[in-house]
Amino acid sequence: MVTKNEARNVARALDSVHGFAEIVVIDSFSEDNTVAICREHTDKIFQQEWKGFARQKQDAIDRCSQKWVLLLDADECVTAELREEISAFVSQSAFVAYELPRKNFFLGKWIRHSGWAPDYVIRLFRKDVGVIEPREVHEKIVVKGAVGRCAGYLEHYTYHTLSDYIRKMDLYSTLSAKEMIHSGKRTSLLSVFFSPLFVFFKMLILKQGFRDGRHGLLLAVLYAMQSFLKYTKAREMQGSL
Repeated sequence: MVTKNEARNVARALDSVHGFAEIVVIDSFSEDNTVAICREHTDKIFQQEWKGFARQKQDAIDRCSQKWVLLLDADECVTAELREEISAFVSQSAFVAYELPRKNFFLGKWIRHSGWAPDYVIRLFRKDVGVIEPREVHEKIVVKGAVGRCAGYLEHYTYHTLSDYIRKMDLYSTLSAKEMIHSGKRTSLLSVFFSPLFVFFKMLILKQGFRDGRHGLLLAVLYAMQSFLKYTKAREMQGSL
């Protein structure tokens, strides 16, 4: 787990993995109670300056001593059903990694559509075959070998308030713009205006966000705003704004 000012979330996450063989935390010099809370669960807490999502998480993985690793974000928690599966799979398994289904919560509501579900992510894997893909944002675990799938849920309590989302939107849109530039993708004025419209339509209609009610509508609007910022920032970085 990697942390930075996660006092509101981290206790729930750590409680959900209490009793695991080891818990490794890399903290980026939190200014709240995060480290004190973590010390109640583990003595394997390391502090270092922020290197980016991918590098920070890879450093945490590298410090693990066990054969199997579960990568957990501070705003996630493992359900009882998933704990049982993990215990069974790591003791005897034909797979080198497992995808975990996530229940994503937005402003306290479980989002069942809007492109947020089903949401399968590789989080449980053998350390010798898994690495974090080096990306600016939306990093993922890449493994060599057969991947299984768990039935128990990983719960993800993202964005407790609109302010949470808006604050992170500025960061993620900047990182996404950098990722676009690094990949050699050029942006046009058409993409600045039409990509947000497509994102809104995709989330609300194609991904049936309307079935999530006002939360689905709000997510579609916010994601469209983030898309607009991403393309606009990319053009600014390319000197085309």
